[in-house]
Amino acid sequence: MDEMSRRRLLQGMLALPLVTLLPISTQLLADDVANTNNPEKTHTVTLHGNQGPQRLNAELAISDEQRRHGLMDRKSLGEDAGMLFVYSRLVTGGFWMYRTHIPLDIAFIGDDGRISEIRHMQPCVSSSAQACPITQPKVSYRAALEVNAGYFAARGIRVGDCVSWPGDKGGQCQPETQS
Repeated sequence: MDEMSRRRLLQGMLALPLVTLLPISTQLLADDVANTNNPEKTHTVTLHGNQGPQRLNAELAISDEQRRHGLMDRKSLGEDAGMLFVYSRLVTGGFWMYRTHIPLDIAFIGDDGRISEIRHMQPCVSSSAQACPITQPKVSYRAALEVNAGYFAARGIRVGDCVSWPGDKGGQCQPETQS
C-alpha cells in the first residue's frame, strides 16, 4: 500500500465517527434554526413607549404562507424577538394558537402605526385546529406584532404607543409629544 492510499484510509477512518453523528447534528441544527430567530430574516422593530424606544428583532410575515404558519411549532422565542405580520391594507381577521407552544402577547397596529389593542394568547393544546380559540381584535389593523407573553407589560408598552419597522409604511409613526 503506497503512502497516499494509507493517508486516505486513515483520513476516512477519522471521519467515520463524524459521519455517524451527522444525522443527529443535522437534526439538532435544524431544531436550533427553527427555534431561534435567523438574523438574515429579522428586522428591527421599534416600540416607542413611556420607557423610551424598545427594540426587538422580528421576523416579518408578509406572504399569506408566512402569515398562516406564523410561530407554529416553535418551542421558544428569544427574549427580544417576535413576529410582525404586515398587511397591504387594513384587515379584521383574528389569530389562533393552533400548534403554537409559546404563550404570546399580540399588539394590533393601526394604519397610523399606533397600537390599537393588546391581547394575551395561550397555546392551544388541541390536536384539532377547529378546537383552538381565535383571538379576534375589536378593530381593523395594518400589522400585528406577536411577542412572548408579558413582553409589553414588562416594558411599559400600551395601547396608543407607536411601532415602527422598515419598509412600506413602517416607521411613519412618530411618538406622541408630551404636553
